[in-house]
Amino acid sequence: MIDYSITNEYGYDKDYQFLDKVIKDTMELEKVENANFSIVLVSNEKIQEINKNYRGIDRVTDVISFAFEDNPNMRYNNMRFLGEIYICIPRMQEQAVLYGHSEVRELAFLTVHGLLHLLGYDHQTKEEEEVMFKKQEEVLDKDEKTRRVSEI
Repeated sequence: MIDYSITNEYGYDKDYQFLDKVIKDTMELEKVENANFSIVLVSNEKIQEINKNYRGIDRVTDVISFAFEDNPNMRYNNMRFLGEIYICIPRMQEQAVLYGHSEVRELAFLTVHGLLHLLGYDHQTKEEEEVMFKKQEEVLDKDEKTRRVSEI
């Protein structure tokens, strides 16, 4: 069972039910069956505050993940408590325009990206980045709504 919540602190007024499929596909790819995590949709100000307080970087970012699994006591009845993902909605919207794709694609990308961080992936080296980004694209390519738009 995958148990997660989405808290919309920002007041994002568009449908994001498509994230159910993205999350399910990510968990299937990673063979995760019993896990709990949360996603929080936030403003520029909120994510900048989080970035400054926890990473020492005083600027807006698109997504921040806090993985709980480095603590072995974060299990209950065989349920993995993965952590929290914070997604900055205004930054997501800017990036969708910048990269020339839909908000659906960008929000799905940030969700998968954050979830893979919770599952232990990182992109500090070129090799890590290749592995993580390949997994992201594998999940996103499963659905026409989240697939990268090819350039013609």
